Amino acid sequence: MDDLICISPVDGREYARRPLTPPAEVDRAIEQARRAQRKWAQVPLEERCRIVSGFIAAMEELNPEIVPELAWQMGRPVRYQGELRSLTDRVKGMIEIAAEALAPDVREDGSAAKRYVSRQPVGLVLVIAPWNFPLLTAANTIIPALIAGNAVLLKHASQTLLAGERFEQALRMAGVPEGLFRNLFLSHGQTSQLLASGLVDHATFTGSVEGGKAIQRAAAGSFTTLTLELGGKDPAYVRADADLAHAVEGLVDGAFYNSGQSCCGVERIYVHQDLWQPFLDRFVDGVREYRLGDPLDPETSLGPMSSARAAEQVRSQIADAVAAGAETHVERQLFPQDKPGTAYLMPQVLTGVSHSMAVMREESFGPVVGLMPVRDDADAVWLMNDSVYGLTASIWTGDIEAADRIGAEVEAGTVFANRCDYLDAALAWTGVKDSGRGASLGRYGYESVTRPKSFHLRSP
Repeated sequence: MDDLICISPVDGREYARRPLTPPAEVDRAIEQARRAQRKWAQVPLEERCRIVSGFIAAMEELNPEIVPELAWQMGRPVRYQGELRSLTDRVKGMIEIAAEALAPDVREDGSAAKRYVSRQPVGLVLVIAPWNFPLLTAANTIIPALIAGNAVLLKHASQTLLAGERFEQALRMAGVPEGLFRNLFLSHGQTSQLLASGLVDHATFTGSVEGGKAIQRAAAGSFTTLTLELGGKDPAYVRADADLAHAVEGLVDGAFYNSGQSCCGVERIYVHQDLWQPFLDRFVDGVREYRLGDPLDPETSLGPMSSARAAEQVRSQIADAVAAGAETHVERQLFPQDKPGTAYLMPQVLTGVSHSMAVMREESFGPVVGLMPVRDDADAVWLMNDSVYGLTASIWTGDIEAADRIGAEVEAGTVFANRCDYLDAALAWTGVKDSGRGASLGRYGYESVTRPKSFHLRSP
């Protein structure tokens, strides 16, 4: 195949097509990036931050065009206005901590000797970005990589072909030097060859577990370092002392925003038996308020999934669970737009589920969530940890000390109390078990795109 094609989930037709970047052009991009990076690394950090900060103003200018593009490419309703607000917070957050995160670690600073460790850019960073949050996920690495003095190549998902172009356009508008950042249209084979070549110093990948394994295999013959954010089956635990209204509101949004297509979306909920029925009733009522339909309609609050194939996989999980004894709680007649064979899939809440069912064990990445009652904290922790994944987990309680104690037992890269489905630019974004390796954001994100260099300087 010589072209990458985006099939829109809105109508099932081709929305965008781009030719693959020729191998010779990839080679030129690498050469130009290396040359630009050497000069960029000499630019003072304060100036690099100033230039990169212009990216936000550029994205704000482009956002009226980006929002409908995202709706056509991956189905997010225009009413949510894209990713600009979260993107702004994330970029500003990484800029604010840059000086501290990249400051030398001084061990001795006297007239007789200086000893310190500096953070040096790794050189050339490859970002392999997903379609579900195409700007935010890419920014997680691109922004700290550029600020730290690196050059960046971006390979975006074919479902969001235009997102990489918009990223490149905004950085160019911000004044990033020519050649320092390049958006490439690569096939899986080209990407594997690039990783195996050793020409890339660090690569980040956000996607499936199988995709992460393929990335590891491709890079195995090189010394390219990797950051992998992979699958999730993120749990929530609602304790008996939780604020019921707050927990329901937060978890409905956490489970169904973006049609459930969020890396850290809530996919299973464990509710203390004392709150079980009131929580279930309010939760189902909240889900019934969604309006499934054309994402270009401002009244639509739930758009189609990214593809008909993805929707069918979730339908299959639901059907298998029901056949095994699960109960559905959201009525089909409320969502006439849900039609088999299309990307339009209604939200669903399941009870009577168990961990023998795929819907509670395998990543759904769609608008479905399973609920189970639990006896106590220990019961909840055991169930939360009964998974091959460990990206995030949330605890809903009026007792923060209890949340801290329970969170220490939960196997996850991030533990929330009374919120979920959120990335904090000041903290590490990381996963355990099959949810990934390495970290982005915070000072840990800067560490992944830099290397330590020691200086031991003695006077004669």
